[in-house]
Amino acid sequence: MSGRRLVLWERQAIERGLESGLTQKAIAHLLGRSPSTVCREIARTRRDVKAVSHRRPGAYRAQQAHDYARIRGLRPQPGRCRGLLGAVVAGYLCLDWSPRQISRMLVDLFPDNDQMRISHETIYQSLYVQTRGSLRRDLAAHLRTGRTSRKPHSTVQRRGKLVGMVPIAERDPAADDRKVPGHWEGDLLLGGVGKGAVITLVERTTRFVLLAPLPTTHTGLDLRLRLTEIITRLPEQLRKSLAWDQGSEMSQHARFSLDTGLAVYFCDPHSPWQRGSNENTNGLLRQYWPKGCDMRHLTQDDCDLVANRLNSRPRETLHWKTPAQALDQILIATAA
Repeated sequence: MSGRRLVLWERQAIERGLESGLTQKAIAHLLGRSPSTVCREIARTRRDVKAVSHRRPGAYRAQQAHDYARIRGLRPQPGRCRGLLGAVVAGYLCLDWSPRQISRMLVDLFPDNDQMRISHETIYQSLYVQTRGSLRRDLAAHLRTGRTSRKPHSTVQRRGKLVGMVPIAERDPAADDRKVPGHWEGDLLLGGVGKGAVITLVERTTRFVLLAPLPTTHTGLDLRLRLTEIITRLPEQLRKSLAWDQGSEMSQHARFSLDTGLAVYFCDPHSPWQRGSNENTNGLLRQYWPKGCDMRHLTQDDCDLVANRLNSRPRETLHWKTPAQALDQILIATAA
């Protein structure tokens, strides 16, 4: 068997095998290769032929496939994010859209232009990889983390037990399938030590975000008063439940439920996936308020501006509608 890359004689064997009517699996067996290797080789060659000739690819040709493979292997590869495509990508990056959102929406914006297509990974490479870069490096600051690498991390917090907690397992099962609006997930996004916080609320069905500042302290009383103010402004059909972790800031949950009619359910310790939408949103918000930042100066207008940024971005999980659009559709449907 040859090395990792296919060589010319293997491609010639693939060509003869296809002409003889052999299946890709049979050809792979004769070559001592994985069937997926043969499948990818044929598919790549067809894409290359279509990209160059703009015609429907014909039969697999070994020499043609070998030439295309040699060209693909040249380094460095020229960046794709140039010209009109690069300008459009850069414009949406400046609006804090993610590379994945940009990649998907280019299909809708330019439905008849195959040259206006780019994968999200290629956008990342254009920003980060020196030999492939064709976008300005300062645009990386508009990405969620602002970093040049992706660093998984996790933290474990140990908190005291609250009185009278109702576990999330007792929440209405309708909240789990995300088909019924009005079930919220909440948390505090903390600044530096003693430097304020922001209340973050996410509606499970539409991923609509509400934010409010806590510029000084975030005691149980502070949270209850501010959270009550937010919830009582919501329409009745959007007030069903709230999921929170077991932080001490929710110590006045019983009084809060009496004042708002909104039931509070508490997640299990060290189970952030039970508030997955909120955890994801808090990660997005770190683009605007990094860990350790000073939040004491934040106003409601500041929070509304950031919330509007998130609520006006298309989301894959919403079939590329924005949270604001999804919420509007629900409110219109319930009012009819």
